[in-house]
Amino acid sequence: MKIRHPEKINKPINPIKKKPNWIRSKLLNSQEFFLTKSIVNQHNLKTVCQEANCPNITECWSKRHATFLIMGNTCTRACAFCDVITGKPKAINPLEPLQIASAVKKLNLKHAVITSVDRDDLIDGGAKHFYEVIVETRKQNPKTTIEVLTPDFLRKGESFKKVVEANPDVFNHNIETVPGLYRQVRPGSRYFASVELLKNIKKINNNIFTKSGLMVGLGENKNEIIQVMDDLRSADVDFLTIGQYLQPSVKHHPLDRYYSHDEFEDLKNIAKSKGFLLVSSTPLTRSSYHADEDFAALKANRIKQTNAQSIS
Repeated sequence: MKIRHPEKINKPINPIKKKPNWIRSKLLNSQEFFLTKSIVNQHNLKTVCQEANCPNITECWSKRHATFLIMGNTCTRACAFCDVITGKPKAINPLEPLQIASAVKKLNLKHAVITSVDRDDLIDGGAKHFYEVIVETRKQNPKTTIEVLTPDFLRKGESFKKVVEANPDVFNHNIETVPGLYRQVRPGSRYFASVELLKNIKKINNNIFTKSGLMVGLGENKNEIIQVMDDLRSADVDFLTIGQYLQPSVKHHPLDRYYSHDEFEDLKNIAKSKGFLLVSSTPLTRSSYHADEDFAALKANRIKQTNAQSIS
């Protein structure tokens, strides 16, 4: 039997603070929402939208944008902020690469986002499976750009290189929080190992855009957030997402506070001044939220810059 976050069973109750009125999900097109749900179910797929109770699921699925969760929905770690089930995962589905590729095609995705649970039980952390999913998705959808959001492959040697070998357009690994909160929030992870992973991706293939995400409201301060920005830029990370932590249950890490829109805008401006190519900083920002639109905008700007340079 799977246990949801067993390390939290004997922890004190952390009351959930009432959400401010600016944190509200949107349903843009109910017909498209149910079409997306139908395609996901037909292909027997998991999505992080469902498994992590993402607040943006109605808006994103209304636009046929789903973030695929590969290698099952059971994680080998138990991060204090996450609502994904913790336990012993099942064996990997060998048909998953084909199923993901087919779903991407039916959804007509221009930008596909693929993530996974942590699979510390696998010798390579699931890197080979990531490779197979990317290769098959690109084979069936040659015009679709591919973004992966991977685990840290901690203590898996150089297995992450297999993911790089598949040449995704964007390699995302979330830093999640400031180093001072790692022991409470991400006890199974190591802050500088995550920074080093992102740095190594760029060393191997500078043409791959790297990306990372940060939650706020866990108890960090502004100077700590800025230090994370500096650490990520020292690793040549291109894109940064900053979103509000929303406490999933009374047994999860307590919410310290909600940030205002002005604070998110301030963090966005600071991040841009640090040199990030793309910054998304809003209460409901998540790793894949508007990822397709942001990447399309970046490509368009690059084309404009190239054309301007050629004319001059």
